[in-house]
Amino acid sequence: MEHQINEEIRDKEVRLIDAEGNQAGIVPIAKALEAAAAKNLDLVKIAPNAVPPVCRVMDYGKFRFEQAKREKEARKNQHVVEIKEIRLSPGIDVNDLNVKVNHAKRFLKAGNKVKVSVRFRGREVTHSSIGLDLLRRFADECAEIGSMDKAPKLEGRQMIMFLGPKKDGPKKDAGKKSRKGKSGKPQQAPKADSSES
Repeated sequence: MEHQINEEIRDKEVRLIDAEGNQAGIVPIAKALEAAAAKNLDLVKIAPNAVPPVCRVMDYGKFRFEQAKREKEARKNQHVVEIKEIRLSPGIDVNDLNVKVNHAKRFLKAGNKVKVSVRFRGREVTHSSIGLDLLRRFADECAEIGSMDKAPKLEGRQMIMFLGPKKDGPKKDAGKKSRKGKSGKPQQAPKADSSES
């Protein structure tokens, strides 16, 4: 949003807020410009729709810099969810399926959704149950980190299913380490020697 500053403000009267953030009341524009010039700062119209408009005395360059910095920070914290597609065929081999499952797991860990589709060629579409079993097996392989958003559905010559990352991922116990001995059983803390010497 572009703000009007200094001589760009054409209103006769404005509600003035000084550099410290205190209200100076409704003043003529000439007096507001003088107040800004006296402090070597800018007069910025921050609420143009108010009656009278609200203007503030501030360093406009610094204000723009901080605003850009906040917007950049907000964009950095925002994650855009992408939909990644994985295509399968009904006669896919086990190793090829495992490679595709590993790709899907990587996409889900990154927080993206996965569209898994099985394409039927020719008369394969009459055996759509093979594709359904394949998609269900694929979903079971990804079940630990992803959940089925949309069940398998036949659309034309392809069957489509959507997987999404699980909302509640595995919880990590931060700072809690179990004390296990060589046998793998939890150890007890050493007892203090209470005998008197």
